[in-house]
Amino acid sequence: MHIQSGMPAPHFQAVDLFGDQVDLAVYRGRPLLLSFFRNAACALCNLRVHGLIKHYADYHRAGLEMMAVFESPAAAMRQYVGRQDAPFPLIADPEARLYTLYGVEVSAAKIAATMAMSATQGVIGEAAAQGFQLTEESGSNFMRMPADFFIGPDGVVLDAHYADYVWDHMPFARIEELLGLAVPA
Repeated sequence: MHIQSGMPAPHFQAVDLFGDQVDLAVYRGRPLLLSFFRNAACALCNLRVHGLIKHYADYHRAGLEMMAVFESPAAAMRQYVGRQDAPFPLIADPEARLYTLYGVEVSAAKIAATMAMSATQGVIGEAAAQGFQLTEESGSNFMRMPADFFIGPDGVVLDAHYADYVWDHMPFARIEELLGLAVPA
C-alpha cells in the first residue's frame, strides 16, 4: 500500500549507521524529509545524497530534519554512502522492514524504463563526475525503487513521492515549497 498525503506517517524505531537510536516520534514538532534509496553502492542514490548534503544547511535553518534509509547492510553503507559524512541519520535496512512499512516498491518494469531513458546516461555521467561510479552491491535488491516522504510537524505526510525511474526523487523545488522557501510561480 502506498502512503498518501494526509495519512499519518507510519511510526518506526531503528538504529542509524553510527549505532544511535532513531525514533520517528522524536521528530514531531519539526518537518522531516524521509528518503528511501536503493542501496548504498548505487551511484545515482549517492548523487542524490550529495545533493541533500549540499542543501542541508539551508533546509535545516528552515526547520527541516532529514533521514535516509538504504536497503543495505551497515558495512556496505560505511563503504559507500557513509564516506559522504551526511549530517543526518543514515539507516541500514537490509531486511526492507521500513520499505515494507512505507510501501516502497520493487519494479523490474521501472528499472527497465530507467535504462531505456536517454537522460539516464547524463545522470550517470553527473554521478561519475562527483566520484560516484556504477558499482554492484553484492546481495542488493537491484529492482528497488526510491521514494521520498515530506512529513509535517504533526506527523502527517504532506507529500509522498514514489519514483517512476531510479533517479526520480522529490524535486528540491517541491521541498522548498513545502518549507515555505520557494515563491510560487
